[in-house]
Amino acid sequence: MLLYSGPVSLFARKVEIALHEKGLTFDRVMVPFTQQAGYTPKHPVVLQHNPRGQVPVLIDGDIALFDSTLILEYLEDAYPTPSLYPVGAKARARCRVLELFADEIMLPPLRILMRRTESRRAPQAEEDAAEAALRTFYDQLEQKLGEDGYFCGDVSVADIGIFIDLLYARRLRGPSLDGHPRLAGWYGRVAARPAFARIVDEIAAADRELSPSLDSI
Repeated sequence: MLLYSGPVSLFARKVEIALHEKGLTFDRVMVPFTQQAGYTPKHPVVLQHNPRGQVPVLIDGDIALFDSTLILEYLEDAYPTPSLYPVGAKARARCRVLELFADEIMLPPLRILMRRTESRRAPQAEEDAAEAALRTFYDQLEQKLGEDGYFCGDVSVADIGIFIDLLYARRLRGPSLDGHPRLAGWYGRVAARPAFARIVDEIAAADRELSPSLDSI
């Protein structure tokens, strides 16, 4: 199994966490990236398998896949143990909704904060609105946590998607989790899992090399 990833690619890092949680052995190609040029030039293998030219791209034998959600669903089908989805159609649907919430609802304000790693930041009013939106999402997530401490029973794709968004909010000096004790406790508990901790450390190392502007925020 071969994964094309990027040092600060939110979606590729989601896939890496899932692969580690499932205990799968894989090789990784970290495609070139800079804050100034992004993923330019595009990696030829990534372009070959993804019309958008973006990571992640997973190659497993004779199949090549792109899009983090599609890859996570494939991994669950092909390597079902340990599972990253709950049992039952409704429970799985709720889990997918939470992953979608992380990918499609939380990401737009995060994209505004991502400009903090670039030479030209978003206007202050846009940053303020993005942080306010994230705080609202934190309120919602605080209420959605299950009694067992995760979002969908045991650790799942929902936890992976939400965790990576909160990790990026923290690395971009976004709003803290103050006032959200259950969410903060969940974050610390998930961050301590080896699969998650490994990615946290790797992103921090990448930021030291690629994102020195974060030190001035």
